[in-house]
Amino acid sequence: MAMIYMPLLVGLILSLVLESLTAPAVAALAQRPWRSWLAHIGILFSLYTMLLLLLQRPLFAIAGISALQLLLLLVNNAKYSSLREPFVFHDFEYFSDALRHPRLYLPFFGMVRSLLAILAALLAIGYGLWFEVPLSVQIPLLSWLPQVLLLLLAGVVMCGLSCRFPPRVTLDPQDDLARVGFIASLWAYGCLARVPLQLNECDSLLARPLARSVSPNATLPQIVVVQSESFFDPRRAFPFIRGDLLKRFDLLRHQAIRSGALDVPVWGANTVRTESAFLTGLSDSALGVHRFNPYRQLSQLQVPNLVRWLGRQGYRTVCIHPYPASFYLRDRVFPCLGFEQFIDIGAFDPAERCGNFIGDLALAERVEALLEKADSRPLFLFVITMENHGPLHLERPRPEDEERYYTDGAPPHCADLTVYLRHLAHADEMLARVTAALAAGAREGVLCWYGDHVPIMPGVYAHYGEPAGETEYLLWSSRCVAAPRVERLSVTRLAEHLLDYIAER
Repeated sequence: MAMIYMPLLVGLILSLVLESLTAPAVAALAQRPWRSWLAHIGILFSLYTMLLLLLQRPLFAIAGISALQLLLLLVNNAKYSSLREPFVFHDFEYFSDALRHPRLYLPFFGMVRSLLAILAALLAIGYGLWFEVPLSVQIPLLSWLPQVLLLLLAGVVMCGLSCRFPPRVTLDPQDDLARVGFIASLWAYGCLARVPLQLNECDSLLARPLARSVSPNATLPQIVVVQSESFFDPRRAFPFIRGDLLKRFDLLRHQAIRSGALDVPVWGANTVRTESAFLTGLSDSALGVHRFNPYRQLSQLQVPNLVRWLGRQGYRTVCIHPYPASFYLRDRVFPCLGFEQFIDIGAFDPAERCGNFIGDLALAERVEALLEKADSRPLFLFVITMENHGPLHLERPRPEDEERYYTDGAPPHCADLTVYLRHLAHADEMLARVTAALAAGAREGVLCWYGDHVPIMPGVYAHYGEPAGETEYLLWSSRCVAAPRVERLSVTRLAEHLLDYIAER
């Protein structure tokens, strides 16, 4: 029947047209493997027939599917523009996060995209409910229901076969999307995500150092690890920034045990991937498809990690993060990792904000207070900062900042960069205060400081080029007298060097 099959054909054509607008560009239709077509057509048939059985309106059903694909396309293109990574299956979880924490997500989506998505949804709903007559009113039930059920069966069979033979992917999202198509890549990643993460102890790059123990008679140092939001050295990428921007960081690099560039698994966002890599030493290859949201699996597993090892050595293990503990499932994951206490946004006053989030100097105060607090056990403090989290364009640069951070005034198109530099200077101040507090204690103080990823500043990058993507790290001790070592590291190996220093000191 034309009224059933024609909308399906139109929907398939619309779906392929929308895929052609995806960023990055997808392969030509003839170049896609048969597994991609199996997944794509199977999903379309299944969604169409289920909606048709529910709504009895063929055009409404296909319009709803097209509107949903348009929404995913807009989200994908926005993500790719900001993060250089397409939308992947694990990102579906962030739709609920966007409702709970809209400030973190919606400004990146943009007003135009939001209006397009809303308009598409309203048009689909309006047309379907007010203009299209249900099938049951137009023709007898038995003349269309068997055909719809056959189409549904075909779709279910194709989806079942596609579960058994999913499109082959490399887990490089950009490459996979380009080769197999947007819908098929989401399906393939979803099929892989159904398999729980299975790990051996040797999968962690921390396996060797975690097998060691410190001497029972050793006096253990106080340890502070700071994962500094969007911390990197922008002076290399933008030579018009003043050389004394990070003067405290520069000074500590000359006093550090080691420092250098840090290779992180993300660009612009997805802090949790860097965080997980540091705490567990698990590489992307060990995590497989679960690399895109490792805490979803780690909340259900006991894995060897830095925190649990320190707890066994007698440390009091505390995390401070001025954001809700439930974000990224940290409230479930961190107890599994061995943290005794999680200090989240509830411990901070809104007046302590600097910009959109709690300021780094407010965090420095909490670190100082915890280090001063008398306790027979040494302290391991893991600090996750928030001040320099985007979206930066929600803040306005201050006139005095343009003179403070640039060699010759602010260049054009640098509003986001100016805001970023102001917050980066606060991170530099926090660094000085934390090291001073560690140096003032009776115990030796050890600091590990690193950036989770580079910031999102698409307007700046469009005019002046993108940074390479690595961040900075340093490992410092209040009693270290050895010559500093400069070495590029992967974040999966950073905790290994921290543990080596503690065990060998």
